[in-house]
Amino acid sequence: MRIYAGVEEKYGDYDQAKVVFLPVPYDGTSTWVKGADKGPDAVLDASENMEIYDIETNTEPYTIGVYVDEPVSESSSPEAMTDAVFQTVKKHLAQDKIVTVFGGEHSVSIGAIRAYAEKYGKLTVLQIDAHADLRPEYHGTKYNHACAVYESSRLHNLVQVGIRSMDTEELKYMHREKTFFGHEIDANPNWIEDVMAQLEDTPIYITIDLDAFDPSILPSTGTPEPGGLQWYPTLKLLKKVFDTQKVVGWDIVELAANPEEKSSDFLAAKLYYKMLAYRFFDQLEQVDITKL
Repeated sequence: MRIYAGVEEKYGDYDQAKVVFLPVPYDGTSTWVKGADKGPDAVLDASENMEIYDIETNTEPYTIGVYVDEPVSESSSPEAMTDAVFQTVKKHLAQDKIVTVFGGEHSVSIGAIRAYAEKYGKLTVLQIDAHADLRPEYHGTKYNHACAVYESSRLHNLVQVGIRSMDTEELKYMHREKTFFGHEIDANPNWIEDVMAQLEDTPIYITIDLDAFDPSILPSTGTPEPGGLQWYPTLKLLKKVFDTQKVVGWDIVELAANPEEKSSDFLAAKLYYKMLAYRFFDQLEQVDITKL
């Protein structure tokens, strides 16, 4: 049994944990740089070398309890992988856990979002990504990483942030008023407020493709794109979403782990930890410096 962040075993106990960390090391439809299947292990390794006190919130987020599940290993086909993720997430949701998925490539999100939709109904899906991922089918399957949010665009309130690469075919499936391109974010000091205005009063599911970040701060991803998001503005957006909305779950995908480049692993680990801090801030104890 692997314990998240290398903390005391009691914080990884399933019955006590509020959160499930679900690794999905799937890289079956990637079309350029491979390595996303190594992402879950890389981020767990980085988490074990991370300071566990969050300065910004004055909390230790691991104390809410994070259970690290066995990886979803189904890889016989994109369809089989999607169903395996769906069934696994559904199982944990039935136990009132918040399930957080770590990929793997972006196709792993399809099954997770389906499970959340089965429990909560219509969602707002906040996609932070360099790519639109709106193809209804690609390379013979609708469960390709290039199709990751097509289903969400049809069934849910899809809000896309950081987009800077897409095919013309995807334009007809895009909700333009809910799409925030990279060049528009760069030119708009009020872009976070504009994103917030597109979130509906529904449960929020966040899907983060790490290529949303600029390659200067996160180079280890399958399809890096210039002009990406920076660290603090992204955290500012996430904090506002967590503070004002009902976030029910999230995934982080497309860490193409490179043993020669560890900074990307560490950024992904810190991003996940910050999301725990924001989501559970009102349930976490403040560190009392007078008792140290």
